[in-house]
Amino acid sequence: MTYARSILAPPGSPGTYHCVSRCVRRAWLCGEDRESGRSFEHRRTWVEDRIGELADIFAVAIWGYAVMSNHVHLVIEVTPQAAAGWSADDVSNRWLSLYRRQELDAGKQAEVLAGNPERIEVLRERLSNLSWFMRCLAEPIVRRANREDSCKGHFWEARFKCQVLLDETAVLAAMTYVDLNPVRAGICDSLDECAHTSARLRLDSIEQDRRKADVPLAPILGLRGFGVLSIRQSDYLELVDHTGRQIHPGKRGTIDGPPPAPLSRMEFSADRWKRQVLAVGNGYFRAIGDVEALIEKAREIQQRWLRGIGVARFLSRATH
Repeated sequence: MTYARSILAPPGSPGTYHCVSRCVRRAWLCGEDRESGRSFEHRRTWVEDRIGELADIFAVAIWGYAVMSNHVHLVIEVTPQAAAGWSADDVSNRWLSLYRRQELDAGKQAEVLAGNPERIEVLRERLSNLSWFMRCLAEPIVRRANREDSCKGHFWEARFKCQVLLDETAVLAAMTYVDLNPVRAGICDSLDECAHTSARLRLDSIEQDRRKADVPLAPILGLRGFGVLSIRQSDYLELVDHTGRQIHPGKRGTIDGPPPAPLSRMEFSADRWKRQVLAVGNGYFRAIGDVEALIEKAREIQQRWLRGIGVARFLSRATH
C-alpha cells in the first residue's frame, strides 16, 4: 500500500531519512552498460556535484551517500529550524539559485520575490522539504541524461524509497549500509576504493587534516552545528570497514582485517551489528529504530503495526 510522503516526512518537522532513487527503462545512471558497451561513469560526478550544490541551498545535512550504477542512496537530515532563521533575502537568493528566469535581471527577480512575504513562506517550507530536495536532485540529471541519450521520458522511478531513522543506531546502520554499497555490489574490494561515496569524502578529509579523525561524527555536507553522533569519525570508518568484512566473508567485495573497538563501546556483537545493517535493506520498511520507537511511530501515523518491529525485537534479544 502506498502512503503519502508527508505521513513519514511531515512538512515543517525535523527528521533524518534513508532515501533511494532508482532509474527506470533499464537506464544506466553511471558505470558501464554491459549490453551496449557504453560507459556512463562520468554521470557519477553529475550526481555527486548536485548533492553538494543542494546541500548548500536547502536546510539539510547530508550524513551519507553512495552513487551506484542505477540508483542513488542518501542519508539526509532535514532541519526546518535552520530555514526559520533565514531572512527573506536569504530565501529568495537560495530559491533563485534553483529556479530563475534567465531572460530577466537576477537582482530584480530577487528583490521582487523578497518583497512577497506569502511567497517567501511557501519557499521557506520547500527549502526544508525532503520531497523538494529529491525533486531538485533528480530533475537536472534527467535533462542531462536524456539529452545525452537522445531520448525523452522518465529516467527515475516516480517515487523514491524513504525510511525514517528514529534513533542514533538507526542513523549509523543506514550510513554504514549506504557507504558499503560499492563493496557489497562487488564494485570494489576495500573502503579506500569506494569512490563517489560519503566514506571516500570522509577519508579524503582526514588525509588533508589528520585532526579530523578524532572529531565527533558529523554531516559530511550541508548544515553543521545541529547535531553530531556519539562516535568519532575515525571510529565510524573503522566500523564500516569491519562491517564490510562481515557481510560477505571470503567472497569478492570483502575487506580483511581485525574487528574494531567501536563495537564493544556500542555494546553490539559483530553478528548483531551485521544483522542490524543488513536489515536496513531487507528487514525494516518505512521506519528504522528500536521496538519502542517503532511502536510510537506506528501510533503517530495511526497504524497498528510497522514492518520491522519483529526484526527490532529479534535484534534486541540477540547476544551483545
